[in-house]
This record gives sequence, C-alpha cells and structure tokens, in this order.
Amino acid sequence: MRIRLLGPVELRVGADGFATLAGPQRRAILALLALRLGRLVTVDQFCELLWGDRPPASSRAAVQGHVAALRKVLADTPFELHTRASGYLLTGPADEVDALRFEALTGRAGEQAGHGDDTGAIALLEEALRLWRGEALTDLPDTPLRAAAVDHLKQSSTAALLRWAGLRLHQGTGAAAVAVLEQNVRRDGLREELVALLMRCLHQAGRPADALNAYHRARLRLDRELGIHPGPALQAALAEVLADDRPPAAAQPVVRVPRQLPRQRVELVGREAELAWLDRACAADRPSDGPALVVGPAGVGKSALVTAWAHRAADRFPDGRLYADLRGLDPAGPAEPEAVLGRFLRALGVPDGDIPGNLADRAALYRERTRDRRLLVVLDDAADAGQLTDLLPGGPDCAAVVTSRGSLEELVATDAATLLRLTALPEDDALRLLEQLLAPERLRAEPAEAARLARLCEHLPLALRLAAARLATHPTWSVAELADELADEDTRLAGLDIDDSTGIRPQLALTLRHLTDEAVELLTLLAAHPGREVDTLASAALLATDTATAHRALGELASHHLLTGTAPGRYHRTDLVRLFGVELFAARPEESRRQARERLLDYYQAALAHCGSYLDPGQEDTAEQEDADGPGRPRYTVPSAAGIRAALEWFRAEEPAIRVLVDGAAVAAPDRAWRLALTTGSLYYGASRFTDWLARADVGLAAAERCGDPVAAAFLHNCRAQALVALERRRESAEAARRAVAAAESGSAEGPAAASAHVRALATLGLVTAMLGDSAEARRLAADATALAVESGNRERLVDALVHQGWVSLATGDPEAAQRRSREARELLPPLPVTQVHLWSLLTEAQALSPAVRDTAADLAWHRLLAACEEAGLLYLHAVAEQSYATHLLAHGRGPAVRERLRSALDRFRRLEHLAGFTSEFTAALESSLSLRGDRLESTA
Repeated sequence: MRIRLLGPVELRVGADGFATLAGPQRRAILALLALRLGRLVTVDQFCELLWGDRPPASSRAAVQGHVAALRKVLADTPFELHTRASGYLLTGPADEVDALRFEALTGRAGEQAGHGDDTGAIALLEEALRLWRGEALTDLPDTPLRAAAVDHLKQSSTAALLRWAGLRLHQGTGAAAVAVLEQNVRRDGLREELVALLMRCLHQAGRPADALNAYHRARLRLDRELGIHPGPALQAALAEVLADDRPPAAAQPVVRVPRQLPRQRVELVGREAELAWLDRACAADRPSDGPALVVGPAGVGKSALVTAWAHRAADRFPDGRLYADLRGLDPAGPAEPEAVLGRFLRALGVPDGDIPGNLADRAALYRERTRDRRLLVVLDDAADAGQLTDLLPGGPDCAAVVTSRGSLEELVATDAATLLRLTALPEDDALRLLEQLLAPERLRAEPAEAARLARLCEHLPLALRLAAARLATHPTWSVAELADELADEDTRLAGLDIDDSTGIRPQLALTLRHLTDEAVELLTLLAAHPGREVDTLASAALLATDTATAHRALGELASHHLLTGTAPGRYHRTDLVRLFGVELFAARPEESRRQARERLLDYYQAALAHCGSYLDPGQEDTAEQEDADGPGRPRYTVPSAAGIRAALEWFRAEEPAIRVLVDGAAVAAPDRAWRLALTTGSLYYGASRFTDWLARADVGLAAAERCGDPVAAAFLHNCRAQALVALERRRESAEAARRAVAAAESGSAEGPAAASAHVRALATLGLVTAMLGDSAEARRLAADATALAVESGNRERLVDALVHQGWVSLATGDPEAAQRRSREARELLPPLPVTQVHLWSLLTEAQALSPAVRDTAADLAWHRLLAACEEAGLLYLHAVAEQSYATHLLAHGRGPAVRERLRSALDRFRRLEHLAGFTSEFTAALESSLSLRGDRLESTA
C-alpha cells in the first residue's frame, strides 16, 4: 500500500515506511486525488475541500503550490500527477490506495456472497476491515466536503461490518463477531441494526443475558440522547432472545430518510420551460405514475437539469431522495441493477443481512419498501429500458426521473412514461452561460464574436463550458481568436476537448460503443454525404444494403440522438456529429472511401433520372452513353415521387447536397460528375433555379471535357444553352447551342447517345435562333432536329424535337403548324403521368388558338392549363401561361379580366426572380403594362 486514507493520511515513498505529509492542506489534496484516482479534480473542488464555501483570494495559487510539492514527492512512486485545463488528475494502481482497495474487496465479497460462497466473502471482508486504522481522513481541514467524504467512507465501513457479521451469524459462527461488534457499538451505540446484530451473535454464542444487557443499554441511550424508544430492529432481536427456543431471525429494516442527491456542480442557466415540465411530470396529481424521462444528445445538460430540479423539489419528497449513476455509457459497462438495488435498500434502512442475494427478490423488497412512501428516485445515465425495469419505485406517490442518451421510447408505451427531449440552449441562454463562466465584460467587448462562438458550439452546454474553460485558462486570448480556431472544421473537435476523457469527441466516442456495427458503419459513411439532412434511400446506397436495413440503422442513430428525425425517412445531423463522422471516415482506407462516394453519386444519378423523368421524359436517353450504368453497378431504390410536384419537393430538399457532390466530383470522378450535372437540368428548370442550373452545367462541361468525351461535351454545351435561354441571355445561349451541335457532329461522336445529343442541340439552337429573329434559319434547324429524330426511331427524341418545333412555328408566325406539332408531341406520350412536356405542349396549343375559336372553348383550354400548372408547382410555366392568357384576353377585347391575369403573372415572375437569381425583362414589361392599365382605368372613372 502506498497511500493510506483510512486513518491519518499517509504516503509511503521508499522502503522506510509510511510518512505523514507536511501540512493538512497538502494531505487533503493528496487524499482527494487518491479518492478520485483516474478522474479529473477541478481547482474549485480542491478549494471547497480546503476552505469550504469561503476560499481566500490566494486559493488557486495555494493549490498550485501544494500540487507542485506533491508532484516532487510522488516522483518515486507508481503514481503520476497530471495537469489539465481545469484541474489535476492522479493516475496509478488503485490497489495501492487503501480506500480503493477496501472498495474493491467489499465489491468482490458481495459477488462471492451472491454466488453462495459465504466463507470466501467473509475472508474478503475481514481483509477489507483490517485496512482501517481509525477514523478516515482524521488530519484534514474540517470542511463540509471533508465531512461528506468521511461520512461516505464510514457508511461503507459499517455496511461491510454488518455484512461480515451477518454472514458469520448465517454460518453459525456469530460468536467470532461479538468482540468486533461490541467495539463498534461502544463507538456508535445509536445504530440500532448494529446493536440488534450484536444481540443475535451473543444469543447464538449462548450468552442471552449479555444480549439482554446490550438491548437495555441501547434502550437507555436512545431514550437519553434522542428521546425515542427502540425501533423494530431492536424489538425483533429482543423477542428472539426472550423466546430462546427459536433460531435467530433476520433483523427488521429501519425506516430511514435517504438523501442521496449529488452536489449541484454547476448553476443552471435558463431551462425554465423544462423545469416546469419536470414539476408537472412529478407532481402529486400527475395523470400517471410512470417515470419522467429526460433524453437528449451528448453535452446537452440532461444531468445538470435533473440535478438542479431535484434539489429544488427535494422538500416535496419528505420520505427521501434516492440517486444512482447507472453509468450507461461507461467503458467498463453499465451499473448492475442488483448492485443498485442493494445500495437503495441499505439507504432505506434494510440491514445487509436482510438484503436478498438475487435480483428478483431485491426488486420485490424494493417495491415493498417504496410502496407507501413519497420518494424521489433519480436514475442518471441509463443504458436502456431493460436496465430500469427493476429500479422504478413501487408506490404511486413516488416519482422517478431518468436521464439517458437513448430514446427509451418503449417506456412510454409500457410504463406510461412521459418524455422530454432536451435540445440545445436558445441563443440568449447560451450567451448567458458564457457570461456566467467568463467575466461579463469580456463577452460584452465582443458581442458578435461571442454569438459566433456560441453558434460554433451549437449552443450545447458542454461545448460552451469547454470553450469557456479554454478562454479562462488563456486570459490573453480574445473571443474572436477562439471562434476563428473553432471555425476551422479540421480542428473544431480538437478545440472542444480538454483531455482524452473530457470533451465533445470523448462523449461521442462513448455513444459509439453502444451502437451496432451497422449503425457505426452508417455514421461513418454519412461523412461522404455533404448535406445537413440525409434520408433512408441515400443511407441505403452508402451501406450498399436495402432500405429496411438502412431505416433500422438510421433509427438507432436517432435513438442515441446522433441524428434528429425531421420527417418520415429524413434526419438532420449537427455539425459536431458530422465532423466526428468525418474523422471516422478519414481513418478508412482510401479504396473504401472512394467506393462509398461512388455509391452515393450513382444513387443520386438514379434518383435524379427518376424524378427528372416527370419533367423531361426523354432525359433517360441522354444517359445511354456506353457503360453509363457500368458493368455490375448496383440498381438503387429511388424516391417514390408520383408526379411533378413530388419530384420537385424531393429535389429542393436534396439540392444542397447534390450541388456539393457535383462540384466535388468534377475532378475526382469526372465521368460521374458530368452525368449528375446533366441530369439535374430538368429539375433545376422546374424549380426555377436557373442560375444554379447554369453553374452546375459549367461544372459538368468542365468534367466532360476532362473525360475527353465529345458526346458528353455536346450534352453539357446544350445544357448550358438551355440554362442561358431561361436566364434570357439569348446570344450566349446561341453560341453554346452551336458548340453543342459542333460537338455532336464531330467524327468521334458516335452511337445512340450521339444522335440524341445532336437532336437536342439542333432543337435548342432552333428555339434560340427564333428568339433572335432569324425565322427561316430557326424553322430549318427545328425541321432538321425532327427529321433526325424520326430517322433514329426513338420516341423520346421525337417528342423533344416536336415540342421545340411547335414553339418555333408559333414564334415564326405559323400557329397552325405550332398546333399540329405540339399535339403530335403530346400524343406520342402516355396520358399519365403528366409531365412538363405535356404542359408546354398545351401552352403552345393554347397560344396558337385560332381567333375563330369561341371564348368558352378557349377559356376551357386556358383554365385547364393554368390548373395543371398550379397542381404541378411549375412556377415559370405558370407565370408564362398567366401572361399569355392575359394577351389572349386582350386580343379578344376582354379588357376587364386582363388586369387580374397580369397581376397574377407579375407576382409569379417576382417569385421566379428570387429563385432564379436574375431580373427578368418580363417583370418590367408587366409592371409597365399594369401601370398603364391602371392609368386608363382612372381616366375612365
């Protein structure tokens, strides 16, 4: 033994035996470090031990001086004293500290007794009790923390003594315990279960008169010092001795009022709504007696909240407060319910000898002892619902509060539990917490930077405290300097770690230990996904598995609060969790990372093609490039979009991730990047995101050129041309379309995909040429595109060519041809699902209506078109249709209805400008037209 605490505090350095360290304060610091071996002890805790709640101004310097002296003394021992940002940590062999060895021996004795080996348990307990040399920590400063530590050690010693004597009595060797029990009764004669056990051992030793004398001495002392009569335990022992013909019976438990709540280590900031929720969930008149569950991610402050509330609510539970740290995430494993119940029963007054040896009997006795009491039971850091089954109290007047990183949702169904998901602090409370931890003037000097620091910490109390600790230990740093460091994603997690056990990363790593391999794999692979949100389908692609398996893995991550469900099948992740996954992903072999990224790109290619087909049913033809699907490439489950609106909703949700994937793959995987960029085109168009569409087309073109593929280049030049048309940059569009035609007609462009690229390029060039006013050339180009499509025998190519030819015919003054071509295109398509091509054809047909058509028939056509645009959610098409209908009404002399349509068109074009990122010439024209019509109406009035 090197460090002795169970008596005067002593340290053995060499072979000369134990020596008492100079000064009670230095001994106190060594004692606290040794009692918490392997755990961080903060400077504040040292100050509390040495000076209580009134430390002097020089307290921190004094602690540092004592630690420096101790470090020298410990140099020749197996112990090492480490400095951490907020305190100190002693490491070394636990067996060399008598208090820790005592704890280990009594723990092993309990296990031996539980397995029926009373003899082995007695030997271990005797070895443990021999370690005591008097009262523990006798020569330390008399402060509340020292008193609490001494009381805890004394309770442990008494419990071990009672367990040892009870086992002796059970073996029939109670006489061997008499001398030790008498000695302890002289010191603590008011402990009734101790006296009762002495009486039973004396009775078993054949000394009934001494047993009766022990009873009467205890009775007189209880009356003299406490003014009470002997309780059930002593009365039961007396009855057994007086009966004399019955074997000794187990002692009856003493009713106690346990007060086990841990010290409130931090002052709670905010959380008023959550405190009120706990008040309601644990009120005497609550609707059900199920437990109150407080769950949430690492570092969100679950334990701090519940501890603070429990101290505030303590007076509402006059029969006591039980507390257990269930160590749900402890690397050594969670607390065993059997051991927790043993501690609870002792706290409730059940003597060690009467505590059953198995879990079921302990649970039954616990329920019995809590049935008629008003108790609060706090179960902190539960591993899962199974761990809690036997720990919930049995009485309807009891309240249980559970914290866990898991969801514990099954308890809501099975035990009528109420559930609170604790989330990060609001910004104001996050800043208040920082202000509490640091000098207020320090934050007020940099308010914007303080807010930025809080955001980088994601308003998590643990992260905020870690950041504040770093600022506190570096007083010359500005808040901005730390915020700049945390803004770097490569170092953010490291910046929020104090040491290997204190920080965001260690906390997340603890959660990782409790996940299945499948969930860990998904958390790791999600690093390849750039979005803040992920869905089941993309997760299945990353895992190379089915959607059911991915759904289970996502659910597991969500149940451990590594993800948060935002909608069925969709999950949000915080930056800190994402960065943790990035670190896990970076540790994978490069080949594994590459395959994961390629699976994700291939999934999005398939998903975009499926959703894009509702807008451009011919677009799959653009992916017919040889080996586009790749030999052996898996097929992916795609979104179940059942129409244009659903397809666009999916795209809007996924577009931020798709954008990053396209840009990131342009160099690493250019063959995938250009296909992905190309397939986004119809969806960007339908979503009215024209500027983003052009940006992706530029990236895709660069990737296609990097591949040296002329057909790919033709497709992407044409994609650029279409985006530029939408942005009303018509001359640039014409140049891009000419380049597309040239690439498609080059000698190295061959195969069906080359023919498709040629048709599309000619059709686009014809359309933009008509816009620029060259009617003859536009008609020729459109006719060439249609002829080439007919020659290819491909229906989708022909539909595309006919739609463009219909529009060119209308723009160049041939409405009959426009009607004919548009109708032909529409009739080549199946009636369902309705696609954007259907609606553009209907628009051209409506625009080309003959003046001879009756108003009712024309109105029916226009209203059908406008209703279909509204249902599909196609903003640009709807805006053009409203404007065109206004033009039709004006041409037919129906002026009063024009203004309403013009205003509807203007509203949509303004929304379009916001989404598309440009100012449309149509907006100015509509505003002018509305202004003129308003002036006319006023003059008429």
